[in-house]
Amino acid sequence: MISNLKKAREMAGLTQQQLAEKVGVLRQTILFLEKGEYNPSLRLAYKISKIVKVPIDKLFSFEDEE
Repeated sequence: MISNLKKAREMAGLTQQQLAEKVGVLRQTILFLEKGEYNPSLRLAYKISKIVKVPIDKLFSFEDEE
C-alpha cells in the first residue's frame, strides 16, 4: 500500500495523536497507516478522508501483488 496520509494530515494541521482521537484508533494505527504497513478498513479510510478533506483514492493506493 502507498499512503499519502502523512502529508494530508500535516496539511490539515493535525498530529498523529489528534487524528487518532478523531477517528477512534490508537496513534500507532495512524503511524502504521502512514508507513504503508497497515491496510485500513473502508470505514476507517472514509473517516480519515472526511477529517483531512482529501479523497480516499488520493490518501491510499494499492499496488498489484503479482
